[in-house]
Amino acid sequence: MAVACLLAGCTVGPDYVHPKDTIAATFKELDGTGWKPAQPADLGSRGAWWEVYGDSELNALEARVGSENQNVQAAQARFRAARASVAQFRSSFFPVVSAAADYSRARTSQNVRFKSTAGFTLNDYLVQADASWEPDLWGRVSRSVEGAKAGAQASAADAQSALLSMQAELATDYFELRGIDQEHQLLDNTIAAYRDALDLTQHRRAGGIATDADVAQAETQLRTTEAQAIDLDAQRAQLEHAIAILTGQSPSTFALPVAPLVAVPVVAPAGVPSALLERRPDIAAAERTMAQTNAQIGVATAAFFPNLILSVTGGLEATDYSQWLLAPARFWSLGPSIAYTLLDFGGRAAVKEEAKAHYDESVANYRQTVLTAFGDVEDNLAALRVLEQEAHAQDEAVKAAERALAVISNRYKNGAITYLDVVVAQTTALSNERQAVTLARRRMAASVALIKALGGGWDASQLPTDEQLVHPEAPVSTPATHG
Repeated sequence: MAVACLLAGCTVGPDYVHPKDTIAATFKELDGTGWKPAQPADLGSRGAWWEVYGDSELNALEARVGSENQNVQAAQARFRAARASVAQFRSSFFPVVSAAADYSRARTSQNVRFKSTAGFTLNDYLVQADASWEPDLWGRVSRSVEGAKAGAQASAADAQSALLSMQAELATDYFELRGIDQEHQLLDNTIAAYRDALDLTQHRRAGGIATDADVAQAETQLRTTEAQAIDLDAQRAQLEHAIAILTGQSPSTFALPVAPLVAVPVVAPAGVPSALLERRPDIAAAERTMAQTNAQIGVATAAFFPNLILSVTGGLEATDYSQWLLAPARFWSLGPSIAYTLLDFGGRAAVKEEAKAHYDESVANYRQTVLTAFGDVEDNLAALRVLEQEAHAQDEAVKAAERALAVISNRYKNGAITYLDVVVAQTTALSNERQAVTLARRRMAASVALIKALGGGWDASQLPTDEQLVHPEAPVSTPATHG
């Protein structure tokens, strides 16, 4: 026992060391471009990042994602399963105790030679307990527990990634729907103006000033715009159904009132690139997976060393019930056993090489995740910068098109030009106005995508600790508690 306890401090296999990352000092989009993101107050209370947009309807919908979205629920269940596996592996540190009781009545053949019980009918009353313990001599169990803890933390980060993804998808769909409402409002106003233009043209034709071609062109413009408005209804319905599913509601019973897009894009503070490693849950999951696969190398290495098992058995056995509980009915045994594989023709070595390969794979996946994260931030910073410039230019284009339409409409009323010129001006003005609304939707989508790329206010300190993983009663910060 003393030797076993001393050897239990030996743990084979490599200790986990975080691989080095090559990280730039700042994001390219924030270095020397002359464009800096605005500094909002905060990304909300630890994950409630959507509150920066100041939309109460969106806030109410986002509050349902953590508790009602089924993808999030599935991710939380996977975390609970991973947490339970920690307890399963940790139980190997302790002895296994079992108990059994048995009663039997049997008769042995009388024709069996050289057997003292031949021809007798005997009862057998038995109760016994067994205990066995395998000391963790080479760290197989401790490495398994280490890997299980890292796996559970990776699962917790995956659950947060699922939550953040669903929250961002909801916000994107919501702002897209509001943008469609705004575009529909624009088309409704345009349709009303086109009806007035058609009435005017019909009156002018009745007065002999306009031609049938002018009326036909005016009616064509009106009907085309009406068809475009109807097409937006289909898009809005699909987005409304998507929002219902994201919030765990039936699309057949869910509805959002019509309201134009009023939110403005928020450019979240990006900070320094090194901070991104702690703010992205997918990076945290990839890093914890590296720790998990590293621990598996230690488990595979421990297989090269002998196993020691300490066992003890004791109980009571008698043929007569009256003598069952007396001292002579006692029996027991105890002793250690050592097992070692002398030759397996490279089987253990292959398992160890497999574990090393899985670790190398996890390192590559981690580095790819980091690169992708930096790319996400750069993409959305660039998109916000370019879309802001484009939106300003588009606003000027809308103003110019509206001025041109007003001038051409007046000239048509005065009989200086044909209605074809009016149609061209109307088409140009409407196209520019719709493009401005489209840019507003794209800017909101890029704003949400940037917040998602920055982790949505999450950081790695929110991963469950060893204490929380080992003790099921300890509170754990699960995705449902964020926002």
